[in-house]
Amino acid sequence: MPDARKIVIVGPAHPLRGGGMSTFNERLAKAYADAGEEVQIVSFSLQYPSIFFPGKSQFTDEPPPEGIRISSTINSINPFTWIKTGNRIRRLKPDIVIIRYWIPFMGPALGCIARRIRKNKHTKIIAITDNVIPHEKRKGDKALTRYFLKPIQGFITMSGSVMSDLELFDVIKPKTLCLHPLYDNYGDPISRNEALEKLDLSPDFNYLLFFGLVRKYKGLDLLLRALASDKLAHLPLKLLVAGEFYDDYEACSKLLDELGIRDKVIMNNEFIPNAEVVRYFCAGSLVVQPYRDATQSGVTQVAYHFNKPMVVSNVGALPEMVPDGVAGYVVKPDPEDIAEAIRKYFDENKEPEFIENVKIEKKNYSWDIFLKAIDELADKIKI
Repeated sequence: MPDARKIVIVGPAHPLRGGGMSTFNERLAKAYADAGEEVQIVSFSLQYPSIFFPGKSQFTDEPPPEGIRISSTINSINPFTWIKTGNRIRRLKPDIVIIRYWIPFMGPALGCIARRIRKNKHTKIIAITDNVIPHEKRKGDKALTRYFLKPIQGFITMSGSVMSDLELFDVIKPKTLCLHPLYDNYGDPISRNEALEKLDLSPDFNYLLFFGLVRKYKGLDLLLRALASDKLAHLPLKLLVAGEFYDDYEACSKLLDELGIRDKVIMNNEFIPNAEVVRYFCAGSLVVQPYRDATQSGVTQVAYHFNKPMVVSNVGALPEMVPDGVAGYVVKPDPEDIAEAIRKYFDENKEPEFIENVKIEKKNYSWDIFLKAIDELADKIKI
């Protein structure tokens, strides 16, 4: 039997919340550990200075994941920690280092770390690029991204749009596209009645679910306008908004009154702990992602885990991940189009059919497939 390889994942992990990224990195580490590899995560002691962080807290009170070694040594604004962390990983001589890249702000820290690691002339350095061109653009983004990309030896993207963005910066290094794997670490589904009881919701309504951090590009306002459409007036519908606002909560609250739908919307402006995610997805009949802009979405893969059909916008990888008319509907990011898809779903009783299709479709998103994609990419890298 071959010796276990050393794998290091560089990116957010417990106790950071990470907006789903911590969960991804921890689940990726588990997949490697289950495969018999020696894996650890190198995370951040400080991810964002508080002045730049839009949420209430960057940290979780939940217990750490079992069986995963996590060291929090990177301070995003302290170059000495970048050098120290890079040197430590260099001396460890892992076979593969996987670096998560999602925002240009992290380019200097992660680029510096990668350059230090390269000096051991042994480790293959791969970046999982969630975004190359960010949703919310700022001056200097391209320069910071170029600095990060230069020492990286291979790239994985989880959407065709990010692959296209990446090729604007680099057309030579090996790259592969592998769609976001399943988030299957939120526990088993519970019954709808149990979920509604835990959330103190009436069973007399069907619930739409908008889940995750609320940012402008995710289009919650489009969904609110859709909910106010005459197309949905005859349906016993309510909307569950479950996630901390990184956008203007007061503006959203004002919109509820303008549209006259305050009684149709249940807001939970809090970060949802992992242990409570199951309640929201099992209470919902349909997950709606009305994004104006997207690359890939972890919410989609949580919905797949809980066998929930979806309505998604035709942006980023969402149409690749949710076959239209099979696992849900793909629509333009437009309130009337969103409303029509929701109407059709309930009026035509699509839920039973789509749930069965979701169960089939989610088999395409296993972690084994993702690990294989990383291995095949690593094989193309010559030290």
